[in-house]
Amino acid sequence: MTDNRLNGADFVRAAACLTVLFHHLAQRMSWQDQLGGVEWFRVFAQIGTFGVAMFFVLSGFLLSRPFWQALDRGEPAPSLRVYAMRRAARILPGFWLALLVTFVLSITVFGAVLDGQLVLRLVAGIFTVADWHWITLFPVEVNGPLWSISFEVTSYLLLPLGFAALFLLGRWSGQGWQSRLIWLGVIGLALAAHWLFARYYRVDTHQRGWDYGLIGGAKYWMPRFNPFAFFAMFAIGALAGGLQVRWAKYRHALFDLVALAAFAWGIYLMQVQLSAKTADGWGWLGVPYGFPWFVLAVGLFLSSSPSSALLGQLLDNPVTRYVAKISFGIYIWHYPVLELVRVYWDPQIDHGQSSDPVRFIVTCTIITVITFTVAHLSYHLVENPMIQWARGKERRSTGSATITAAAE
Repeated sequence: MTDNRLNGADFVRAAACLTVLFHHLAQRMSWQDQLGGVEWFRVFAQIGTFGVAMFFVLSGFLLSRPFWQALDRGEPAPSLRVYAMRRAARILPGFWLALLVTFVLSITVFGAVLDGQLVLRLVAGIFTVADWHWITLFPVEVNGPLWSISFEVTSYLLLPLGFAALFLLGRWSGQGWQSRLIWLGVIGLALAAHWLFARYYRVDTHQRGWDYGLIGGAKYWMPRFNPFAFFAMFAIGALAGGLQVRWAKYRHALFDLVALAAFAWGIYLMQVQLSAKTADGWGWLGVPYGFPWFVLAVGLFLSSSPSSALLGQLLDNPVTRYVAKISFGIYIWHYPVLELVRVYWDPQIDHGQSSDPVRFIVTCTIITVITFTVAHLSYHLVENPMIQWARGKERRSTGSATITAAAE
């Protein structure tokens, strides 16, 4: 390859955050009235949740690569101290700020009652352990998308454990393709743990369902939504990272065809999802988001697009790279922006009440513009300074340069 950029990864990141954003906007369309020329937008109400799966596959793909590279070279595993420092610097500052700001807004603007349960949810969110119980699954009111951060952090913790087994077994089984086959066992263990969790974890069924708010929704999601299910997606992304490391030296039009086929496969699976009864896309063993087929399609795209001759470069254009750069801010800030615009500008955009197409378009545009502005500021004032601080500290402690990997 001519550079170290993973072409196609920025496209997946940008597509994931926009899909989630559009999903939450499309949920506010009227299901009784046609909204004229924006009726096509309704599809995001059904497929938008798949953006979360894209995030998990992408994270596993990117974070696994240093482990695969070290394993293939017969070198020690990457420093877990550096790994933890990078993850904390990238995720926690922006997440904590969004969590605390939303917590205050939920009480002062949206009327949430400050009680022990609300504080417990906040504390669980701060320590990123909210993913283990239905009470804490949503760590704060008004900003539902923050639920996934604890799941992501749990995957960060489980990834090195999986690779510890590979480095240990590598002494006898060797590296290369054998290690990729062994990684299938890690995915299998994650699915077995998910099955046990879903079978034996008990959820209170009183007021279960989205009609009873976020906690009612958490009762509906769990136990099928659990850390092991999402680590299975993450681990498939890690397998894709292992394939890409093996293919990294190639650049050929054949990979364009593979990446294009994977892209078309993912679009087809989203189209199938349009006829599903719910937006969760329940798949194998009750794992959401069309598991495993949609996750495999994203993984195949990520593993092949960096070696493509043209497709990856076309998709990772300047606009895509910019959206990818601020994508985390888009994800963690768009929902409170949506709710604030609803309160202060357009109360009709409230769970299917909006039926005026012009007003709906104007409101969605306002939400999107404000979200991008806040995300831009979040990246440049909060996220990137911490990323650069961590990289500087890493260079000073190791004396080595930081590897750049597709907006990660």
